[in-house]
Amino acid sequence: MSNELDSAPNYIKIAVDLIMLLEQNDVPAEDVLAALEIVKSDFEKKLPQSTD
Repeated sequence: MSNELDSAPNYIKIAVDLIMLLEQNDVPAEDVLAALEIVKSDFEKKLPQSTD
């Protein structure tokens, strides 16, 4: 990773890693977007619930 990426926030590093992995494996964009919806939903459920 470049020095600039080394100092980037973790979420940027994760995004770059995921993009590289998906592109290297020639995953179709439609499949990536569908999978990301599932991943997002799963991780949103893991966030602490607010007590409004």
